[in-house]
Parts: sequence; structure tokens; C-alpha cells
Amino acid sequence: MFRDLSRPIETGMPTYPDDPAVMLSPAATHAADGYATSEFRTGTHAGTHVDAPRHTLADGESIDGAAVESFALDARLVDLAGTIGAREPITAATLPSPGSVRDECGVLVVHTGWADHWGTDRYRDHPYLTEAAAELCREAGVGIGLDTFGPDPTPSAGTSVSGDPSTEEPQGTPAHDALLGAGLPIIENLCSLDGLPERFRLYAFPLRLRGGDGSPVRAVAEWEA
Repeated sequence: MFRDLSRPIETGMPTYPDDPAVMLSPAATHAADGYATSEFRTGTHAGTHVDAPRHTLADGESIDGAAVESFALDARLVDLAGTIGAREPITAATLPSPGSVRDECGVLVVHTGWADHWGTDRYRDHPYLTEAAAELCREAGVGIGLDTFGPDPTPSAGTSVSGDPSTEEPQGTPAHDALLGAGLPIIENLCSLDGLPERFRLYAFPLRLRGGDGSPVRAVAEWEA
């Protein structure tokens, strides 16, 4: 069986604070030109996407430098929906032990239930990985997929990423750095995780953006019925 885990890409869709807005509009139409072509503008981290190490690490590998097979992954679902709240940490104790996932999967897909808040300010208040949880993933050699903006906290509504550092807004990207520093995948803004089996195959192929720090993906789950 297959299931699309991707957000539709459309004009005005939610984006991470201060990221470029998404625009998809006609450049040629059947009525005027006899064919259809669209203009598409987006940031590299819009919608469902994968991060490259270059995203948070200045000397990190770009998205086009990764082997194509690294985006076809054996996945294990960690279902926390209904048990974790706003801005609550996802701790190492919440995740499977390194020994239980090492050599068995390439990515832990964490279902927080936060996909239900897509398009609202509350989507920013998602759960996040602690540094210890990210280090556990690093030790196990597994990446992370999330139904949130990412593994680190997101600034709350009314603030920006480059806002006043004296506020109690999140600072830095420790979970990103731990995972990307080890070349492990981070897949963000997944959706439709309800009812997935514990084990499945996850495909999340990025665009081949030269020197890119990330890319939108068509994330698809496959499993045996």
C-alpha cells in the first residue's frame, strides 16, 4: 500500500517564520497561449521537505551531494499523538533505544499529532527533540521525520527568528546540528501519519538543487497490506 505524506504546495501556504513565501501562478494559459506553464517561487524549506547538512552547518554537504538511495528509508513510527503537548520536549526516553533500531531502520517518524494545527499559529508551538534525544538518534545512526516545522523549537507567533535575544524564545539549532552533523536525514512537515503501521518504507526524494540547503519532497509511505 502507498500513502502520500506530503503537504500540497500552493500559494500562501504556511512557511517557517521569516522564510520566503510560496507563489504558484500562471505564466501562460491555454486561453491566451495555447498551452499552460506556471511560475513557481519558493524557499527550499517550504512544505514537506528534507534538510541538507548545509542548512545549519556552514561546511555541511549540499542536498545534491547526497546519494539518491539515502532518501529511500526503512522507517519506524513513534506514535506520540495525544500524549504530548505544546512545546513539550520529546526526550530520549520517549524514543526507541539505539540497540533496538540500529541496522533496522534509517529514520524514526515521530507522530506528534501537530499536523492537525497546520495553517494556525498553534502549529508553531509543536513538541521538539531534546539534545539528548537528538544524540540518541545520532548514536543509533537514524534520522528523524516529523509532522512539525522541525526537531528544534520554533519561535512563537508575533516573534521572528532574528528577534530580541533577551526574550525566552528558542536559540540555536542543537537537534538539527546533531543530526545533520552526522549526515542523518531530517524530514519536516509530514502529514497523514494517523494509522500508519509501525514499520514502513519512506521515500522522500528532493529536487537536485545545486548547492542546495534543503528541498521540498514528495514523501510517500509504502507497506505490505
